[in-house]
Amino acid sequence: MSKKNHSGGGGFVFSTDPNFNVDPEQPSAVTLPPAEQKLKISLQTKHRAGKTVTVITGFEGKQEDAETLGKQLRNYCGTGGAAKEDEIILQGDHREKALQFLLQKGYLKAKKQ
Repeated sequence: MSKKNHSGGGGFVFSTDPNFNVDPEQPSAVTLPPAEQKLKISLQTKHRAGKTVTVITGFEGKQEDAETLGKQLRNYCGTGGAAKEDEIILQGDHREKALQFLLQKGYLKAKKQ
């Protein structure tokens, strides 16, 4: 027996507030074209048990697009990493390689800090 929510409430079941309205889902963020992205490449060791990581911040757009860019960067640099929240993390010091890759892909406003 399958239970499905057909009310359009996005998983919301019940509220005792008589003035409650189910808000429609927010439209997803639009990813800026590469030429308009202002990416900053920096090196960090804080809160990482002394390990060095390259952090790329400033990506504006969908999380899926950030994850795709992160995967391409990890493959290009030959390292591990992740795309979390508002940053792309690469394990190790890959500032030069990351900058070179981003410039090749059209991210002309990318810069090292």
